Amino acid sequence: MVLDGSLPLAREVRSPWRDTWLRLKEHRMAILGLAFIVLVALSAFFADWVAPIPFTLQDSTRAYEPPTSEHWMGTDQLGRDLFSRLLQGARISLSVGIMTQMIILIIGVPIGAIAGYFGGRVDQALMRTIDVMYSFPDLLIVIIVMASMRAAFRDPRASGVMGVLASVDSAFGGLLGVFVALALVSWLTVARLVRGQVLALRERDFIHAARASGASRRSILMRHLIPNTVGVIVVAATFGIPRAIIVEASLSFIGLGVQAPMTSWGVMLLEGYKALRASPHLIVFPAAALSLTVLAYNFLGDGLRDALDPWTGHSR
Repeated sequence: MVLDGSLPLAREVRSPWRDTWLRLKEHRMAILGLAFIVLVALSAFFADWVAPIPFTLQDSTRAYEPPTSEHWMGTDQLGRDLFSRLLQGARISLSVGIMTQMIILIIGVPIGAIAGYFGGRVDQALMRTIDVMYSFPDLLIVIIVMASMRAAFRDPRASGVMGVLASVDSAFGGLLGVFVALALVSWLTVARLVRGQVLALRERDFIHAARASGASRRSILMRHLIPNTVGVIVVAATFGIPRAIIVEASLSFIGLGVQAPMTSWGVMLLEGYKALRASPHLIVFPAAALSLTVLAYNFLGDGLRDALDPWTGHSR
């Protein structure tokens, strides 16, 4: 009872996402990484307006120019503006990272949730399949899938579903094969992480209460288990995006990435490597952009992992 006539203060209701943001703010490097990622994403999205010169415009009389007031990062072997191509490359590289993670989550999250919730033979069958797939080298599978899909898409006799996929691949600048190849080898880790989280959650009291209330298995999975694995999924996706960007850069470096006239940071690294001694700026700028972006995602992933960890709190 309040004797002075004043009303008791209401307890502040704080959402879990607000608490997550407050904990994330304690990690300065994570905030810096997030700011850099936002800057790169905005630059890539508005590349057509930010770039001073079209990235495909060639001027052979100004090939291999060093950075100047007109060409801030110099020009390449065909006289194209390197800054404009770097922005276009950011658009492609980020698209690969984000689209690949979307496909990975669509495949990995349901499989991991089903394996963890049902257990028994279902879990054993799915986990042994994942173990077998883990035994194959990732990059080798990606190269085989990419080479096979590219050969199929170039076949003039392609029709039906393959013809439609070839059209989609052409519209994406040759990136469809990259999406599929990376997703095929990268969903395994997400599935295992989600399975482990579901195994820890399925015997909790709120799941028993949902079963007692008559909720179906599908409802328990979709409304209770999968939403409670969002933290693990977000962290896995944050670490998976830079990995996909690096793999795409590696594929482009060996000629299996994006097709001309499109460009990516991997293509720019390949072009810069060929003229490393004469024009080092051709490789310095795309290498710096790739390294800083991957580092920013890693910093953000570390911060999110600690912020979403309920045992961490504000102690760090």
